Amino acid sequence: MNDNVKLNRWAILVASTIINLCVGAVYAFSIFALPLTNVFDASMGEIMLAFTINAAISPIPMILGGRLVDKGGAKKAIFIGGTMFGVGFLLSGLATSAWMLYITYGLLAGVGQGIVYSSTIGNTVKLFPDKRGLGTGIVTAGYGGGTIVIAPIANALIDNFGVNQALVTLGISFLVVILSCGLFVKSSPADYTPEGWTPPVISGNKGTVNVPWNEMIKRPLFYIIASMFLIGALSGMMVTANASVIGQTMFGLTAATAAIYVSLYSFSNCMGRIFWGAVSDRIGRAYCLMAIYLVVSTMMLVIALSNSVVGFAIAIIGIGLCFGGTMGIFPSIVGEKFGMKYYGVNYGVTFIGYSGAAFFGPRIANRFAAANNGMFTNAFYVALVISLVGLVLAIIFKGTENKKQIGTASTEAAV
Repeated sequence: MNDNVKLNRWAILVASTIINLCVGAVYAFSIFALPLTNVFDASMGEIMLAFTINAAISPIPMILGGRLVDKGGAKKAIFIGGTMFGVGFLLSGLATSAWMLYITYGLLAGVGQGIVYSSTIGNTVKLFPDKRGLGTGIVTAGYGGGTIVIAPIANALIDNFGVNQALVTLGISFLVVILSCGLFVKSSPADYTPEGWTPPVISGNKGTVNVPWNEMIKRPLFYIIASMFLIGALSGMMVTANASVIGQTMFGLTAATAAIYVSLYSFSNCMGRIFWGAVSDRIGRAYCLMAIYLVVSTMMLVIALSNSVVGFAIAIIGIGLCFGGTMGIFPSIVGEKFGMKYYGVNYGVTFIGYSGAAFFGPRIANRFAAANNGMFTNAFYVALVISLVGLVLAIIFKGTENKKQIGTASTEAAV
């Protein structure tokens, strides 16, 4: 196929990764949260609701973006979503009350972010059938690593120009970068195969499974995967939404120093997507998830018991690595269990697990903190227990992998 030969998928991957660095800025919301409470004279819970809305609605734009990708419209999805995301940030800087943030940052930027994220991931998975783990790891690492760059920049902008102007400046910058990089994105041709690569022949139904979303949701495996996704992302969302606040209130860090730790957490998140992706290729997705849940449980105990900045650093590095691993592994799991033909929509539907984590994670953390003089300790213990539940689900998931009646049977009827 000539289109396959001419297609520079690595250039598309680079452009998609840079785009994800921009939309990954949503993870830097804790940098804006404290200044916004002063601007609007609002509580932390009221401000954090904007972030919760942003993340919780994600399955809807993920499905929209995924459908566009499945129809060959990755570039269109990036332009639509990128415009909404940039404008959402810009208008957030012009907001005069917390409820306006719910519309601008929560809804507008949230929908835009979801459309962009699903299009970059979906298109990359289809462009790299021979290097699925690597391609997905890199493009999702861009999303997870956005805060590494954005957190210190945002903090500097807030210190010099105020939080409102910082949001406006970032919104304009995101518009320019996303739309410019979007020009380099091309949709993966149907059944794309890289030059010189021959798809492996896999015996049985596993190699040809293609399950549409309406059949996928009838299968027990879907609910196991979605639940593991929720649990795997929960602890990460608790820290993502509150990293700066936790550092300042529990460990006595200044805003500028806390921003550095937010970047450290984001860097760990970024590296975790590549690291755990590589590990899962070697030991299998199920065993990898078991390890992730065990590490999260341990790190939650560390941060709950620690009184030192060193303990805080160790915990956020571990939690960040595992949150990143969760986000990097599940795209591959969905593709492997339900096929690539309907991948874009299927991953969007499965993303409801992340949506649940985005809704409950920050709320659990803030509720316990509000009831305990700003201390998040009890929330960490709750996350520890939930992670152990995830370990049990991962063991169940491993037990179902080789059972044809769950996830691989009746593929002929599902196509």
